[in-house]
Amino acid sequence: MTEAISLAEAFRKAPYKLAGHGPRTVEVLKKALHEVDGELESDIYGKASIIEPFQEKMASFLGKEAAVFFPSGTMAQQIALRIWCDEKENSRVAYHPLCHLEIHEEGGLKELHHIQPILLADKDRVIELEDVTRLNEEIACLLLELPQREIGGQLPSYETLEAISAYCKEEGIRLHLDGARLFEILPYYKKTAAEVCALFDSVYVSFYKGIGGIAGAILAGNKAFTEQSKVWKRRHGGDLISLYPYILSSDYYFDLRVGKMAQYYEEAKELAALYNRCEKVETLPKEPVSNMFHVHFYKSKDIVEPILIDIYQETGVGLTGYIKEVNDEECSYEISIGDLYETVPKAELEDAFKLLGEKLKAV
Repeated sequence: MTEAISLAEAFRKAPYKLAGHGPRTVEVLKKALHEVDGELESDIYGKASIIEPFQEKMASFLGKEAAVFFPSGTMAQQIALRIWCDEKENSRVAYHPLCHLEIHEEGGLKELHHIQPILLADKDRVIELEDVTRLNEEIACLLLELPQREIGGQLPSYETLEAISAYCKEEGIRLHLDGARLFEILPYYKKTAAEVCALFDSVYVSFYKGIGGIAGAILAGNKAFTEQSKVWKRRHGGDLISLYPYILSSDYYFDLRVGKMAQYYEEAKELAALYNRCEKVETLPKEPVSNMFHVHFYKSKDIVEPILIDIYQETGVGLTGYIKEVNDEECSYEISIGDLYETVPKAELEDAFKLLGEKLKAV
């Protein structure tokens, strides 16, 4: 008989978990700092030898002239768009309807910077060249999110990116990359970060998603752009007295994991195939293009949750700690592959999905 516990608690107790790098405990910071010299001087208001080499390292990796470390991507991206709008004396920018700035930031871009977003494309697909060329209004900047998280991490073709980049250059439109998961898509495109970023005027990357650091972001572009971003960072309160815990963990986990993105990508494809083998389950995309994808169950949340709890308790394999209701007949969740996936024994993994298929078929 199933123990009367929540899905989140059952997932927490499962010895094997499919997603992520492990729990976000203080150990994440301790591990990053374990070999750091305790006499190393802290940064002060964004300046010092502890921060500048990392910024230079990331600028080189991204193929940009300069880079600035920010405590959050939300801050970095609003500032990037503000700079481009000021340059063009045009307060309009374009991005996807499910862009992070549109649905997760409480209208910050509009309320703080009085920037008007133009929403491009249908919410269920990526932005294509035709969406950009058919714009009826002049814009200062176009933002592309790669991958488009809210629709399963879908990506446009690389040829589409090249075409959009060329069009923006011709029309004098600045192109900004929301590259929160840039590192994770490089194996799919078979390009270096610098090659992808060469298509964009400015780039943001995150260090707590696939990289698994504590927090923090880099904003990169030409020298004039990054110098302006430092002024705006001060205005936003982003120049904390010290940022070193974020910088050191970002640097440590970047070195540890950026070379494993191809492994995570292959494992995501393997896992998606296991889901798609089951009736009443489908992944979006069908074959992932990065280490993340969405899982859709064509049964109600009330039906699926007890099934998952049973599987966790019978096999020890935890698939997810949450499910989001889509409608009365469908629920879904997001999964991102990290270091934990390779620790799950294949026999237990097969048992879990065999059981999932059987239980879903029976309801």
